[in-house]
Amino acid sequence: MNLSSEHCNISDWLRLEATVKASVYVVTFCFATFITIIIIAIVSQNSKLRKEVRYILLCHHLLCICSYCGLGVVFQGMRALLANSPVLICWLVFGVQLSFGEGILFTLALMAVNTYLAICWPLKSLSFVDSVKYRILAGTWIIIILKNVCLFVIESTNSTPVAVLKSEPLCPVTLNGTPVRAIGMVFVLLPVSVILISYSLIYQEGKRAGHFNRSNIKARKTVLIHLLQVGLHVIPFLVFIGLGKMCGVFFFILNLVLFGVFAFAQCFNPLIYGLWNRELQSRLYYWMCCQLWCGHTINSKGPV
Repeated sequence: MNLSSEHCNISDWLRLEATVKASVYVVTFCFATFITIIIIAIVSQNSKLRKEVRYILLCHHLLCICSYCGLGVVFQGMRALLANSPVLICWLVFGVQLSFGEGILFTLALMAVNTYLAICWPLKSLSFVDSVKYRILAGTWIIIILKNVCLFVIESTNSTPVAVLKSEPLCPVTLNGTPVRAIGMVFVLLPVSVILISYSLIYQEGKRAGHFNRSNIKARKTVLIHLLQVGLHVIPFLVFIGLGKMCGVFFFILNLVLFGVFAFAQCFNPLIYGLWNRELQSRLYYWMCCQLWCGHTINSKGPV
């Protein structure tokens, strides 16, 4: 663990940091879950949308965000409240949260690839993507889970069984060594590279077809917003991995600022990738009207 040159007690910083992060995670979880429930309700009630790969990936992506934020509340809450949980439980909660965090990026990469195939290879890709969509999702999750299990096994070789089962108030985590952080960066840069390559190919195809001319502000704005959103995900994550845990006022503020940027991105993911979609916007209006009409009808009947 890295320490700054100034004298400090890192446990005090970790508890204060955990308190702030748990509070932010609660807000992010509530907002993201609210939007996710609406989007999933709209998709599940329409047979056409349920079969489309982009909406399957979107719902999968939104569920990853909700799970990640929900487990963030649990893990940071355990730290902030000094829950004195066994180290193994802390590792399990943190490991599952880390897996969902990587699932957010990998589903973004799959969404970018699916968009590229739909735009550049519309005739050939439809049947192919439809036939392999669940196998690709399953394979992605197998890779993520196996990678994290292997990293935890490698990092825990220095710990005795007694230490793993021992209760710790601040719920320490492993995965802070240099090799592990390097592997973490690879697993961040891999989906980011896929996203950037996909969007560059989409831009080239759109420019060739005339979709990205000056008059089509909507198309250019969509690409720029998506790239900005990916940057808000990746840059804080890479800095987190690169710095590790450091102590001091500067690193504490830097950590919280980066975390705030990352949480902001999580909050607006459902809006940008979900409700920014024109089809979902139109169906949202119809869905809200149906909910209001049904509620009004039930209330007007009164008790039986």
